[in-house]
Amino acid sequence: MDLPTLITFIIYLVVMLAIGIISYRLTSNLSDYVLGGRSLTPGVAALSAGASDMSGWLLLGLPGAMYASGMSAAWIGIGLSVGAYLNWQFVAKRLRTYTEVSKDSITIPDYFENRFRDNSKVLRVISAIVILFFFTVYTASGLVGGAKLFQSSFDMTYTAALWIGAIVIISYTFLGGFLAVSWTDFIQGILMFLALIIVPIVAINELGGWNETINQVGNMDPAYVDIMAGMGGAAGFFAIVSSLAWGLGYFGQPHILTRFMAVRSPEDIPKARVIGIGWMVISLFGAIFTGLAGIAYFADNPLEGADAETVFILFTQVLFNPWVSGILLAAILAAIMSTVDSQLLVSSSALAEDFYKAILRKDASEKELVWIGRFAVLGIALIAIFIASDPESQVLTLVSYAWAGFGAAFGPVVILSLFWKRMTRNGALAGIIVGAVTVVLWKTLSASIIPFSLYEIVPGFILATIAIIVVSLMGNGPKDTVENEFDEVADEI
Repeated sequence: MDLPTLITFIIYLVVMLAIGIISYRLTSNLSDYVLGGRSLTPGVAALSAGASDMSGWLLLGLPGAMYASGMSAAWIGIGLSVGAYLNWQFVAKRLRTYTEVSKDSITIPDYFENRFRDNSKVLRVISAIVILFFFTVYTASGLVGGAKLFQSSFDMTYTAALWIGAIVIISYTFLGGFLAVSWTDFIQGILMFLALIIVPIVAINELGGWNETINQVGNMDPAYVDIMAGMGGAAGFFAIVSSLAWGLGYFGQPHILTRFMAVRSPEDIPKARVIGIGWMVISLFGAIFTGLAGIAYFADNPLEGADAETVFILFTQVLFNPWVSGILLAAILAAIMSTVDSQLLVSSSALAEDFYKAILRKDASEKELVWIGRFAVLGIALIAIFIASDPESQVLTLVSYAWAGFGAAFGPVVILSLFWKRMTRNGALAGIIVGAVTVVLWKTLSASIIPFSLYEIVPGFILATIAIIVVSLMGNGPKDTVENEFDEVADEI
């Protein structure tokens, strides 16, 4: 790596750690550590949600998928855009209001328990188990992305690159909690946005403009520029459904939902929605165009297998001077860090709030809970590092599994809990279990048993929804206090 690139890279890392140290001084209780005291402005909430959502997948996974498959991979971007908009439009404001009214819930398991008055703690514990399982896999995907970045940039071994990236991310999450994560995500979101505008524009210009780029890609294989390529028949139908179904995942992602809960006021949601969706759509187009341009630019030396996910990294190295390259490489690290830190934080809150305080030490002090959360960050990160230790790991594969798990387990529960008054505790519990188990079994068994390929979130989401409705209607209705609280929230909105 050139010295100017290295200097730029180091400056960025120092700034991120400085934010962690400053936030450490502003964090005094568990609410501060896991929700930032509900103080996020619309801009910070929107970019923080977007950056923590997209991660290295946006700069590594999606361009890599476009490079490998062409325009047919763009269906994922379409599904995500629709899902994100619906989540901001219908879930964000209602969840922000409901979590405050319902005993000021600060985590998703906390909200489920308070929403259904579950004194048994079963709903909280099952939710926390699902969070820990799928977020450990999700965190591993981010660490794989970080390892690929450090490995490609510094010419080091995969293992060394994995540990260096992990140490940086863990450090500021450990120190600063939610405020550090949200403000670093805000800066990282801006960096990602600029990088995804600059890189495809310069790459396409190098190839002679948009028309020339499309011509070159089409001459290599017409299927690369056809969004319907390979989408004929039943197999094609299921492929499109699977890609669009990524949008269903938004309704159940704890690291995104907590951003809604942390917004300063429900009235700030519409402004945050405009900022967040605008950021997302432009960024997705940038990622799509980067992968498409890579097909033509690297035609003489094509990338194979997992290396396809380095197409964005290679562009930053060959198209720009060292100073700009350093900033763009920092944007990739920003994308990775912004999601991993959020996942670690939600996981640590699940351990501190939903296991330690709820079951082991109900009278634990706020300071004690904050430190339990910090040590949980370390423990979960170590397990994720172990999962990510395989050099052949692919970001998109790990992300898709965790995304489906959360979408199916929590998505239907969140939606129906906000909009269906008749939903019960047992219905919520059935939905979480059925959604999570369906995703795990479908992912494990579908290739050998089911004659068609379908993203596991689809059967998981459908079966979880059915389970919630059936079990809720089979039992007694909700308590009067639960129904009265539902009506109170409806009146506020």
